[in-house]
Amino acid sequence: MEKNRGVKRLFYALIYSWQGLISALKHEEAFRQEFIVFLILTTVSCFLDVSAIERLLMISTLVMVMIVEILNSAIETTIDRVSYDKHKLSGRAKDYGSFAVLMSILVATATWLTILFN
Repeated sequence: MEKNRGVKRLFYALIYSWQGLISALKHEEAFRQEFIVFLILTTVSCFLDVSAIERLLMISTLVMVMIVEILNSAIETTIDRVSYDKHKLSGRAKDYGSFAVLMSILVATATWLTILFN
């Protein structure tokens, strides 16, 4: 089977990405919550007296949180696909993903607070 190339490949990549967003919003509560926070805080950032670079940094950290969350969800989904049995390594992988999400939230929070109160 020949792979799609050029504009056709880009078109299908966009479709798959859209399906991923819809699936994440439907199945992942944490992602849903972070997406709502993203929409609210992105709107708020447009009314703040900050530079364009600061606004970009603020919004980028919110996007980073969602990226890390969806990667964490992908890890958890894959582990659950393999087995629902409790296993030390499966638990460790899920914990690492959760910790990565926490770290991204801390970076986003520190960025917003630094820009707002500096």
